[in-house]
Amino acid sequence: MKNWVFSRNIFVVLIYRILLIMVLFTLCRIGFFLFNFKMFPGLTTGQFFTILRGGLTFDISAVVYINMLFILLHIIPLEIRYKDVYQSILKYIFFITNGFAIAMNGMDFVYYRFVDKRATADVFKTFEHDTNNTKVFFRFLIDYWPATLFTFFVWFLMVYLYKKVKVEKPVNVNKLGYYSVNILMIPLVIALVIGAARGGYKHSTRPITISNAARYVDSPRDVAIVLNTPFSIFRTFGKKPLVRYNFYDDKKLNELYNPLHVPVNTKPFNNQNVVIIILESFAREYIGSLNPNLEGGTYKGYTPFIDSLINVSLTFDVSIANGKKSIDAMPSVLASVPSLETPYTISHYANNQINGIAELLKKKGYYSAYFHGAPNGSMGFDSFTKMAGFDDYIGLNQYPNKADFDGIWGVWDEPFFKFFGEKLSTFKQPFIASIFSVSSHHPFKVPEKYAGKFKKGPAPILEVIGYSDFALRELFDQISKTPWYKNTLFVLTADHTNESVHKEFQNNFGAYCVPIIFFKPGSDLKGFKHRIAQQIDIMPTILSYLNYDEPYIAFGNNLLDDSYESYAFNTNGSTYNLYMKDHILEMIDNKPVGLYNYKNDLFLENSLIGKEPELESQMIEKLKAIIQTYNSRLIDNNMVVRKPK
Repeated sequence: MKNWVFSRNIFVVLIYRILLIMVLFTLCRIGFFLFNFKMFPGLTTGQFFTILRGGLTFDISAVVYINMLFILLHIIPLEIRYKDVYQSILKYIFFITNGFAIAMNGMDFVYYRFVDKRATADVFKTFEHDTNNTKVFFRFLIDYWPATLFTFFVWFLMVYLYKKVKVEKPVNVNKLGYYSVNILMIPLVIALVIGAARGGYKHSTRPITISNAARYVDSPRDVAIVLNTPFSIFRTFGKKPLVRYNFYDDKKLNELYNPLHVPVNTKPFNNQNVVIIILESFAREYIGSLNPNLEGGTYKGYTPFIDSLINVSLTFDVSIANGKKSIDAMPSVLASVPSLETPYTISHYANNQINGIAELLKKKGYYSAYFHGAPNGSMGFDSFTKMAGFDDYIGLNQYPNKADFDGIWGVWDEPFFKFFGEKLSTFKQPFIASIFSVSSHHPFKVPEKYAGKFKKGPAPILEVIGYSDFALRELFDQISKTPWYKNTLFVLTADHTNESVHKEFQNNFGAYCVPIIFFKPGSDLKGFKHRIAQQIDIMPTILSYLNYDEPYIAFGNNLLDDSYESYAFNTNGSTYNLYMKDHILEMIDNKPVGLYNYKNDLFLENSLIGKEPELESQMIEKLKAIIQTYNSRLIDNNMVVRKPK
């Protein structure tokens, strides 16, 4: 009697066929690199093997999506699975779906050369109105015959190797045992498929996206090798691609809004250290000194240390977040790249080349490190920081005492801030470091030893705000004794707002108000500036303060330059908001739907549409210029200053 469990058992054959496609995807990855190797200069053998290992995560995700129906038809515990007709149907489903996926990989051997990134779902939009697609397609097959030949070769391997192993119907088996094992295998296979599709089982890890490929490379340009094209298209399918607008010609557009920064500094570069602190959910509303008129002037807030720091810092009477999510804040703060409608890090353009602040300062000899107390991989932060040029990512995996883990999000702020301060003192100067706090996350708990210590309020988060403010005080007490402290520029902001208590913050102005604070010990960087600041202004302001002298792309502006009208912008769903001249303009489908004076009309109840035509026209013009520039630069992967070829 044959052992039906192992002798070409249906599940063993399924594993073989999935592994076959995994091998072919890896072969496609190698082919992609060889076909475009001149575009990846300096890639070492060790780095390439790391890329191959990392690529398996994206391959298995794509493979289970592609073969979902194929897998389902395999695991149904019915004897019809062993019929020749049934197996023939399975075979053609496998050949068609996986053959198409292999062709998509082969297509990118060529397409990559034109767009410098793997194809995303917007590729279908790119060619949907062309009338000569068929002719162009066959021309490409001929002109780039090596890629065509390679694709045919992989197809041949798929068909040949598929047929090498066939399912055999078990004979003389115990029916109860057979059906019991087959039924029990169903939830196991489903669990494996879910884990493979999302890239893991950790609660802190979002389903992997194209931006996660950055964790396996040393240079952001190499992320395309890690990915495969089917995954890149799946993960961007359904996400709204940007529309290319032509509201203004180039001359007019550059007059209205130009993200190219060309410094004209005459002073030598000032290589001070930079520390950027991003506080989870620290809405401006929670800080007493930033709300002197709230509650009739009696409001004290929940952040006594930040209040004291503001007294010796530079801050602004209006400070705006460029998004409502943590993944919006990361590119905004660290690379001056906002997220309009779709978070940048999960958009079609997540693997565009960008000039993050760490990458720019690396040219000046800076070491860079990013700290986040959550499990490594949380929200894809480790991947984005690599894209932004950070040398090292330090998370829960590198933290020495796992007993300080809060059980849900990460290490409690107080011990992790202390760890952060200790690590900073080991860095060679100059350095740039950033830390993202975690404790002020739902369920809004403080460590047991601090129960009852911090002021509570109408919202549960407010007690934790007090705890994180205390942790921040402990950090500054610690590092103020170090020799590098006085040579360091500190920037404090929040990723986004959270639960609001006051009506003034429950609208499209207040819901985006976060602190933006610049502190340099012993300097004249002080005061309360009457201008609008936004998160994407942080990078160009830091670079200006350091007298950075090379051109770069940043969608924000230098807050130390008073020669221009300050403004901020963001989106709430499909609503675009522009903040300028004490007003907020709301626009949908490029048409104004609201105009409010947020200083006189605190609750945004009285729309001024049609009542201030000159201001309205000026703000519409500015916002359209921002949209046109942002969309075109992301679509064209034109987000860095490129040297002429």
